[in-house]
Amino acid sequence: MVNGIIGKKIGMTQIYQEDGTAVPVTVIKAGPCVVVQRKTASKDGYDAVQLGLVEEKPPKKVNKPMRGHFAKAGVPPTRILREFRIEDEAEAPHVGDHVLVDQFAPGDLVHVVGTTKGRGFAGFIKRHRFAGGEATHGSMFHRRPGSIGASSFPSRVWPGQRMAGHMGTARQTIKNLRVMHVDPEKHLLVVKGSVPGPNGGYVLIKKARR
Repeated sequence: MVNGIIGKKIGMTQIYQEDGTAVPVTVIKAGPCVVVQRKTASKDGYDAVQLGLVEEKPPKKVNKPMRGHFAKAGVPPTRILREFRIEDEAEAPHVGDHVLVDQFAPGDLVHVVGTTKGRGFAGFIKRHRFAGGEATHGSMFHRRPGSIGASSFPSRVWPGQRMAGHMGTARQTIKNLRVMHVDPEKHLLVVKGSVPGPNGGYVLIKKARR
């Protein structure tokens, strides 16, 4: 049994419960995925499967090594490949099998992994949420970082010091999101809350073990 699936974030909306409360949700097109490769503990050291996301527009350019990789599995080329661990080796899918969104059910908890939006070069306050100085007249300390190192010891800036720089495009995991609705016909998965990444970005949906 595969413990996850590859999806593409469609966007956010809201649904109404029976008591009339509005719940913010994210709609994800999860799958369909095809098993491209099987990893075994005897050969690779761990049990997993390599899934490829089947999309409406397949990739136009595929290099020669990847063409051979897909031809060996007997599946069409895909743009996105990701590995997922196998919980039960006896129920592991075979190469060429499809992994669909019907493995999830309303009420399940999932972990969603994605890449956050890129914000470019950002300052201290926006990137690390520094408080900044007072906004009074004459303070001359409004959006400055303050001290970044001591003078006498160690007379240098410690590695990892929070400073201005590139913000975003980082791998992020949102844990324990509740599944609100599943549409197997349209391969749609609706989860409560927000997930990282822009609309159209690829995400990984994994079943929560806790």
